[in-house]
This record gives sequence, structure tokens and C-alpha cells, in this order.
Amino acid sequence: MAGRSPTVNQEAGHSSAADSELEPEVFCKLCLSQQPTAASRELQSCRCMFCTACLQQYVQLAIMEGGGAPITCPDMACQKSGVLLDSEISSLAAAEQVELYQRLKFERGVKLDPSKAWCPVLECQAVCSVQPSTEGQPGAVACPTCQTVFCSGCRGLWQDGHACPEQQPMILSSLSNGSSDADVSIKQCPMCGIYIERNQGCAQMLCKSCKHTFCWYCLENLDGDIFLRHYDKGPCKNKLGHSRASVMWNRTQVVGILVGVSIIVLVTSPLLLLASPCILCCMCKPCSSKKKKKKKQQKKKDVSQPDRSTS
Repeated sequence: MAGRSPTVNQEAGHSSAADSELEPEVFCKLCLSQQPTAASRELQSCRCMFCTACLQQYVQLAIMEGGGAPITCPDMACQKSGVLLDSEISSLAAAEQVELYQRLKFERGVKLDPSKAWCPVLECQAVCSVQPSTEGQPGAVACPTCQTVFCSGCRGLWQDGHACPEQQPMILSSLSNGSSDADVSIKQCPMCGIYIERNQGCAQMLCKSCKHTFCWYCLENLDGDIFLRHYDKGPCKNKLGHSRASVMWNRTQVVGILVGVSIIVLVTSPLLLLASPCILCCMCKPCSSKKKKKKKQQKKKDVSQPDRSTS
């Protein structure tokens, strides 16, 4: 009995190694590699799976650069565009980063909420409720903490005869120098209202907060303008910031991609129809379980045969 125990332990060790080799893996689209299921995470909102290490790096970067915006699924092709839950963010980031994200998220919510406003007094910075005024005109807001009364539009102190424009722009040095609105380096996103700075580059802007694409000059929506036709006519004609050759090259690339995808679909569709029975057979659970059992039995036989020859 004592002489057989090493053989039994050896067979057990080989069987455990075989089980680890048969462990299912997940392809992570962030690191582009196969990862074990135990080292992967599934997002609850969209069911997309990534390795935990990549998700941790992605969440940390999104907290530092997102400004409190919702952290969405890192897969750009995700059809549901899932948003990570607070519990998922807490499990993927450090405690101080989670606290920073919650603070930025709250500040962003106050900034985007027309019924709320920050008290302009630096020593106070309380959240005040803004009552809707008649005909959309700015009104007086009283801070419940420091009792300061300020304008809901320009955030200036409310005084007798206070006049506030309909839209109070951000105070910029470029405007004070007498330059036009097109030369302003900071504007608000027309979708979410967050401030965006443009140092250089083309006039087609992408908001990092809400993923909205718009023209820098006229703030028109460019989400569906894949050929950049907006800059062919109208007041923004030839203001894209690129040469005519680069624009034509961009359109050629877009057309080439669309034509390539259509050709691939036309070519592969008959092949997919012919191969569909084989694909369904491979995906059948009883067949896959039988194949796994056969592999395990074959490996056990390969392990046991050398042991018998030596005995």
C-alpha cells in the first residue's frame, strides 16, 4: 500500500494540472490577450468582461481625467454603453480615489443642474436652490448658510438695479483684448455645458464628458457627419483646420472602410450559411462536454502508462 501512494499522488497532480489547462479563458479587449476567468470581471450593466488588472487601470485613469463624469464600459463597440456602478468602482479603485470620484461627481451634478448653484463666497461654497424665474430671466438667490444674495445668471452680488445678460460667458483674457468669439480658447459643450479648452488642432471637437461631437465655431452637432461635410459650405467653410488634401484622404479612408466591410459581409455570408450547422454543433454543450471527458481520459492514460512500465 505504501508503494502505491506516490503513483496515486502523481496521478492526482497530473489531473489537477489537466483541469487547470481546461479552465475557460476570457479575451480582454484592453490588453488583447486571453485571461483566466478567475482573473476577469464582468460589468453588471452590459455584461462585458475584461481582466481585473486592466479594469483597475482604466477606472483610475477615468477618475483622474473624467471630472466626475459617469465611467462607461471601456469597449467602444459596446452596444449597451454600460455605466459602472458605484460598488464596482469602489472595488476597482483605492479608497482615496473613490472619495475623489464621489466629490467630482457631486460637483458636476451641481454644475449641470439648473435648479442648483454654488454660493460665490469662497469661504462658504454652499449649494443653493435656484427658483425658476419668470420668462427665463436671472433672479436673486439667497444662500442659506451665509445669507449672501447673488444673481442666478452671473453669480454676482445682487444689488438694486442689477442687470445680467441672458448668457454670462466665462471671463477670458482673449475677450478682454477685443478678439472675436471665434478666437476664444475656452467654450462650453453645447450638450452638457462643461468647459472645454482648445489650444490648437481642428475645429471638430469631442467632449470627454458626454462624448458629444460638435463644431468649435458654431457649436453645431457633428455626431453623424463622418465625411465632415459641415466645413464645405456655410459660415464654417474651410475652417476645419486641415488642408483640403487631408480632408479628401479622411473621406477616402471612410469610404474604403465602408466598402471593405460590405465586401467582407458579401463574401462571408454564403460561407457562414454553409458552415452554420458545424458552428451550431461545436457550440452544443453535450458535444463539448464529451470532448473534455475524452481529453481527460486520454491524459490519464498517458500518465498511467509510464508508471506501469517502470513497475
